[in-house]
Amino acid sequence: MIDLTVAQIAEIVGGQLADISPQDAARRHVTGTVEFDSRAVGAGGLFLALPGARADGHDHAASAVAAGAVAVLAARPVGVPAIVVAPQQNSAGDALSGVLEHDADGSGAAVLAALAKLARAVATELVAGGLAIVGITGSSGKTSTKDLVAAVLKPLGQVVAPPGSFNNELGHPWTVLRATRDTDYLVLEMSARHPGNIAALAQIATPSIGVVLNVGTAHLGEFGSREVIAQTKSELPQAVPSSGVVILNADDPAVAAMAQVTAARVVRVSRGEGADVWAGPVSLDELARPQFTMHAGSATVDIRLGVYGDHQVGNALTAAAVALECGASLQQVADALAAAGPTSRHRMQVTTRPDGVTIIDDAYNANPDSMRAGLQALAWIAHGEAQRRSWAVLGEMGELGDDAITEHDRIGRLAVRLDVSRLVVVGTGRSMSAMHHAAVLEGAWGAADDRGAVSVPDADAALALLRAEVQPGDVVLVKASNAVGLGALADALVSEGASA
Repeated sequence: MIDLTVAQIAEIVGGQLADISPQDAARRHVTGTVEFDSRAVGAGGLFLALPGARADGHDHAASAVAAGAVAVLAARPVGVPAIVVAPQQNSAGDALSGVLEHDADGSGAAVLAALAKLARAVATELVAGGLAIVGITGSSGKTSTKDLVAAVLKPLGQVVAPPGSFNNELGHPWTVLRATRDTDYLVLEMSARHPGNIAALAQIATPSIGVVLNVGTAHLGEFGSREVIAQTKSELPQAVPSSGVVILNADDPAVAAMAQVTAARVVRVSRGEGADVWAGPVSLDELARPQFTMHAGSATVDIRLGVYGDHQVGNALTAAAVALECGASLQQVADALAAAGPTSRHRMQVTTRPDGVTIIDDAYNANPDSMRAGLQALAWIAHGEAQRRSWAVLGEMGELGDDAITEHDRIGRLAVRLDVSRLVVVGTGRSMSAMHHAAVLEGAWGAADDRGAVSVPDADAALALLRAEVQPGDVVLVKASNAVGLGALADALVSEGASA
């Protein structure tokens, strides 16, 4: 974060000083990071007191100051130097996308609102000094694309991007406040569970480059229809000023139509000819890493990606378009994409153990589009020259609303059609029963793997099954929505193989 005094921060957020005199507040500078976990606070930091499922951050204010925090941003006095903002009743529900599920008194909403004000002030000052902000939204692929964008911009200057999926009303301003006066590029994910969420995030830090990847069915249960999802994603191109650039996936009609709602210049990317940046025929290597010729205007360059899956082609084209807008050469883009492997945990991380078992860890998130992409990558890797046995260990795709049963049914059938050897359905709810039942009905499992689909109650049972039955050379995909907790299962599979 940029250097600010406690007094300056209090003025920006409209807070009152507590347990610190005005004179001390004017002398004490916040020079470190802003943190909501007291264990992460360092010297010169600012601590956010937020309510959580297990503890209230206000109860950890003293330990945060003892660890080096200069002050605390809180909703009530905490006995140590603090900036206190008034609680906001009825603000922690839909407007905050479920970020604050344990905010009965509105204290967390008040702190989040203050955090947004602080981030907006800092972003405004940094943009005036030359900072370029890239905002990325879409129903799927945001985190993978964010990682690729950060990689292709790194040769051009200092880049700040969020770890993992810090893309909501807490993670977004938290990431903004990671930027300093030395930062050249700030890359932000922008997620939504309700209309208005992306517009609100864009007000905190308005992108000069806006990216829309796709309009799918993630969070369909929250939005109610794909049309509402599209309208919400379009809040990003609408927020980009006329001096900026909007990069749109021309292969998604709902995204392509967003060219009509932005005042910014539009750059289109596509898997086929006719776009500003497009890919020639795509081939995959033995680990499903794509290779293709990228076209940008009349120029071309050969691309070999370091990430896995055919679905990464669109993400890479988007990252390339961003970098080219920022002044990168085609060769710089090609070199950066070749060197950019998976960065965020549990997102298409491919590991081959000493015993030859390959683990595809994509356990962080799941929606119908990303589930199909994961299964296709599994099938490609398994059905190469070696004809390896494949396992799909799948958990529930959350927030699909009335479409949950149908979508899980489709994934169960797809696993069979892709000739996945073993489908392990993790969970006992109606959606997972639909997935298992659909796979059994689809039939056509290979004769050598006649046990086909199996249903287990939880991740522990799935791990026990895999430990007993996975053989050297098998390929295992682990994928589910994050709440299912299959990330720990994937970690266990990788670590156990490392000691084999």
